[in-house]
Order: sequence, then structure tokens, then C-alpha cells
Amino acid sequence: MEVKNSRSWPVGTYAGNKAGKTAPARSNGTFHGDATMSISRYRNCRVFLMSSMALVLAGGSACPAKAAEKPKPAATTGWDRQAAARYLDSREVWWQGWDRAQKDHGTLCVSCHTQAPYALARPVLRGALGENAPSASEVVLLASVEKRVRGWDQMPPFYSDEKYGTGKEIESRAAESVLNAVILSSYDKRQGKLGETARMALDHAWALQLQTGPDAGAWTWQNFDYTPWESKESQYHWAALMAVAMGSAPDHYQDEAKVAANLAALRGYLRSHYEAQPLLNKVVALWASARMPGLMTGPDRSRLVAELGRLQRTDGGWSLADLGTWVRRDNTPLETRPDGYATGLVVLVLEENRAENAAVKRGIEWLKANQDKSTGAWPAWSLNKNRDVKSDVGKFMSDAATSYAVLALEARR
Repeated sequence: MEVKNSRSWPVGTYAGNKAGKTAPARSNGTFHGDATMSISRYRNCRVFLMSSMALVLAGGSACPAKAAEKPKPAATTGWDRQAAARYLDSREVWWQGWDRAQKDHGTLCVSCHTQAPYALARPVLRGALGENAPSASEVVLLASVEKRVRGWDQMPPFYSDEKYGTGKEIESRAAESVLNAVILSSYDKRQGKLGETARMALDHAWALQLQTGPDAGAWTWQNFDYTPWESKESQYHWAALMAVAMGSAPDHYQDEAKVAANLAALRGYLRSHYEAQPLLNKVVALWASARMPGLMTGPDRSRLVAELGRLQRTDGGWSLADLGTWVRRDNTPLETRPDGYATGLVVLVLEENRAENAAVKRGIEWLKANQDKSTGAWPAWSLNKNRDVKSDVGKFMSDAATSYAVLALEARR
């Protein structure tokens, strides 16, 4: 069976692929399709991105997208879209060049903190910035994700039991399947059609969905005790994000008979485990409920919105420290200031649920006032360690914070 990707971007950008139903291993790592991309070209793209980072940070562009028209000055919006795009692109470039992100077959680890939020947020900036195609760093991200999906049976898990401990292979395999499905279905939503590669990714995820036991309907999740992405709370967090993606997948995917049982199990898990969740996870469940009916009761929604209103700080922001009972691994005190992660996510979710109230307006003003215009990022701090926020690893929380802030601010347009 020939598989064709439905994305139709201008010549010179990533334009999909062809592969067999079970992609055979290819020693030369060639991508086949309308725009053929070999591994050497993939690596050259990464080298190009790394060499262009200084230009990007300086305000230039290393992207293949051409501006259709000059974007409006940032001053008219109260925040700087171009600076946000530069930050997100530069962080994706860094991740793609980091030695610890390199995986087999010339692919990349798909990270919960940097790549997944980036894939959700970066495309929404495209129209406002006058771009007519994905940025260069998006091209590399999508090439890696799609290659792993097409060659799923030949791709070993990101983490092996032998090196990282019993259970890590299935944890990382299940987590990757969900991340791939969320990323590809999100991109295809903008194309208006769910492509074959995205459908393959979804099939992989449903095949690994738990069918029995107390967590039936969710996925065994990667747990390295790093909150909120790789910890005991993360199973619910990402099940809810999968529901967000499924609720907006194109072609009325959630209405297809073949996934009815899977979606019913997912709904059942999210409903039955809701009360035990930290507020952060409940916020993501509220997001999913705006797109997938039947996830939350009316009283639960009202109580959560009221609680979020009580937790909003006087300056209009929210703090991650208030959305759970977190304890850092190094026993240092949590940063309690409002942050872009909590504020961006809460504002976005309230907007999706049509909560047009004073709390949302104040949250929007906080986001506009708290972007670091020199870097384009929004502040956020680790829930796990007292990290140096200027270090590359210390920026992981700001990566996600910036993505959620962009999503919240663009939702207002």
C-alpha cells in the first residue's frame, strides 16, 4: 500500500512522503516522496540551522518561509510575535543539535517540554508573521517524527530496559506513540485533512492504549520523576492532551466507528480519575472538555473555573506552584511567582471554554506585560530542581511556557 502525506506546502519545504504499510529498514535512510529528503540532507539542514542560530537570535531569519507582507509592529499588540518565534525556533534548533536528543536511524527524541509544545504553538504564528510555509526547524522536526512513524517496527524505544530499568521500553514507546499522534494530527488540522502518516501514528497510539486494569483507557507513561511531563501525574496529563488533539482532529476523526471504543475508554479514564488529579491536570481536562463532549460534568467545570479565579494573583498571573502539591527533588523551595506556563495554559483553557470574564482579560494583560522582549520568552521555573534558568536545560519550562503563552494570545485574534 502506498502512503502519501496530505500536506501541500510550497516547493522546497517538507511535502510528505511515501512508504510501505510496514516501512522496511533503509541503510541509506532515504525519505521518499514529492520532496525527497535524504539523511544527508536532513543533517545538512541541522547544520544549517545551527550555523544560523546567531542570525535568528539577532533578529534575522533562517527560515525557508517567505513573508507575504510586512507584519504589523509588535507595539500594536503589546507583545512581540517575531521575538517569540525566534525564541521557539532557536530552542528547537538547539534541541535538534543536542547530543542527548539524537536517536537511532538519524532521528530525534520527541520531547514533552520542547518539541511537543513547539509543534502546537509555532504554526499559529505563521499567518500573523506573513509566513507561507513551516520554519526550517519545523521541517526537521516533522521529518524526524514522520520517519519514526513510517519505520515504527524498525525503531527501538527511546529508552531501553537494560540501560534505564525494567519497564522503560514500554513507557517510552507508549509515550512516543501519543506524542507522535498529537504532533501530526495537530499539523494536519491546519491542512484540513488527516494524512496517512498521521493516521498511522494514531493507529500506533491506539494499539498501545491500556485495555484492562485500573488505568484502562490511558497509556503507560514514561516516569523519571520529572513533573509535569515524566512523572506519576503525567499519565493523566498526556491522556487529556490526547483528548484535546482528538477533539479537533480533521475529517471528523472522533466520529469514526473504528476508534469509537478507544475514545470511549479514554473518556472513561479521564472521568474516573479526575478527582484524584492535581489542579494542573484538571486544567488540561477542562481544555479537552471544550473539544470532546462528555469529559466533565457541569458542576465540575464550574468548581474548577471558580477555583482558578481564586488562585489568580493580584497582578493577573497564575503560578504553577499553586496548581499542585509539588516537592522538588533537591528539596529547594519552589518558585512561587506567577509564570508563563501556568498563566498561558489557564488563559488558553478558559478561552477555549468561552469564559470571557475579568480573570481572562487580566491574564491576557499579564502575558503581554511579562514577555522578555530581549529573548521573546516567558518565564517559568522547574518543579523538580533549582535550575539555572539561563542554561539550556534550565529553559525547558520556558520552552513550554512560551508555547502556551503564544497559544493563549493568538486565541484572542
